[in-house]
Amino acid sequence: MYPNMKKPLLATLAAVGIAGAFMVTGPAQGARAVVIPAVKTDLPAAPGLQTAVLAGGCFWTMEAVFEHVKGVKSVTAGYAGGTKATATYDQVSAETTKHAEAIKIAYDPRVVSYGTLLRVYFSIAHDPTTLNRQGPDSGTSYRSAIFPQSPAQAQVARAYIAQLDQTRAFPRPIVTKLETGTFYPAEAYHQNFYDRNPTHPYIVMWDKPKVAAFRAAFPTISN
Repeated sequence: MYPNMKKPLLATLAAVGIAGAFMVTGPAQGARAVVIPAVKTDLPAAPGLQTAVLAGGCFWTMEAVFEHVKGVKSVTAGYAGGTKATATYDQVSAETTKHAEAIKIAYDPRVVSYGTLLRVYFSIAHDPTTLNRQGPDSGTSYRSAIFPQSPAQAQVARAYIAQLDQTRAFPRPIVTKLETGTFYPAEAYHQNFYDRNPTHPYIVMWDKPKVAAFRAAFPTISN
């Protein structure tokens, strides 16, 4: 299990700041998308924005990937699965609040479908076969979880997980769970972290390779 890297990195950032390019090598530099099939059953396009809530490791990474998807109008980093009273970064990081770091996606279903968002989620945004761990971060707050916003979303997500399991899209079983719970936005300094901190070491090591891999694998829906 890897230690949580974000806290010490944030402490360093606050103490000395980050300036200039930060050259680094690491496993994430070889990030690539897993080739998986599209969903067989999807939600129909409808007018107006829809919402999806997904958890899969660090919300900086998830936000970075999905804000580059055409049809996504906004991505908010936050917490889901626990109570409002404990939805703070320090408390969630203690792994005692039942929250997962999550993102809320506002998207136009006439441009990108819920099923397509799930395909990006499973194939590149995170590894759905690692339990309570993504990259350098470990703990239940980094679990793989989908928080359906409607019974229809739950049906699509459940069917897609079954489809991927049946086709053995991954070498290991999918551990993603469907959960319920309110989404709470994270602190302001977590929002748009990728765009505001392009030379932050965590972003350089883990997130930029993910975004590059997404663009390479999904050129028709990337922006």
